[in-house]
Amino acid sequence: MKYIYLTLSSLIIAYIVLIIFIYFYQRNLLYHPSENNYQNDKIQFNYDEIFIKVDEEIQLKSWIIKKDFKKFKTLVIFHGNAGHLSNRIYKLNELYKLDINILLISWRGFSGNKGSPTENNLYTDAKAAIKWLNEEGVSNNQIILYGESLGSGVAVEVGKENNFNSIILESPFTSIENSAKIYYPYLPVRLILKDRYDSISKIKMINVPILVMHGEKDDVVPFSMGKELFEKANSPKKSYFTPDDDHMMEFNSSLLKNIKDFIEKY
Repeated sequence: MKYIYLTLSSLIIAYIVLIIFIYFYQRNLLYHPSENNYQNDKIQFNYDEIFIKVDEEIQLKSWIIKKDFKKFKTLVIFHGNAGHLSNRIYKLNELYKLDINILLISWRGFSGNKGSPTENNLYTDAKAAIKWLNEEGVSNNQIILYGESLGSGVAVEVGKENNFNSIILESPFTSIENSAKIYYPYLPVRLILKDRYDSISKIKMINVPILVMHGEKDDVVPFSMGKELFEKANSPKKSYFTPDDDHMMEFNSSLLKNIKDFIEKY
């Protein structure tokens, strides 16, 4: 009996220690600025590197592909939870073919930027990028928000507050809570989670056209999450669901055509 009691006590203490560790370490599990993919992509577009001021300490390293702010809409890309600007070259090589301007920002803590990423900090960074565009003469109704993975949560938050031209979500999740429950079913996620990105509760607040893109073979964010967001989104809306894409969707002619048609329609 004493052995059982000691064993149970040890397990309970170990579980509590694990919860405390995860609580304080969770943002290291969510944000991966040092992760590096697509290292050998060659740049096939012209761009300028700029630094968008957020406050006196934070400036966001960003790439701007400016064709004509007055003639074309501007796509603002909020990237995912890993890597840096150059990891998105493969996307820009294709998006550059469209008649749009493109602003790709990097979050604080990413691409050599100062600061630490958190949910509220990323919202602030995104709004700073929109403000920069506004000061350059680009109105919100000429801005298309593009959220990639984690960036989809930022796009939904920012998009619900203003009447932008439209929103594109690539491999989006319903919420970090729902995602974390898949990876950590043994933890009281709801109680300890700091950053929630609760897109599923906000999607109905968006009243502009929305395009949701997701691959059925996504093993990072379940395809069902992208499908659920699409089903709950207001019209007008369009989906681009593929049977073979994983989390990093292939930027082929089919995907590009869907983006092109969506942008031209709205």
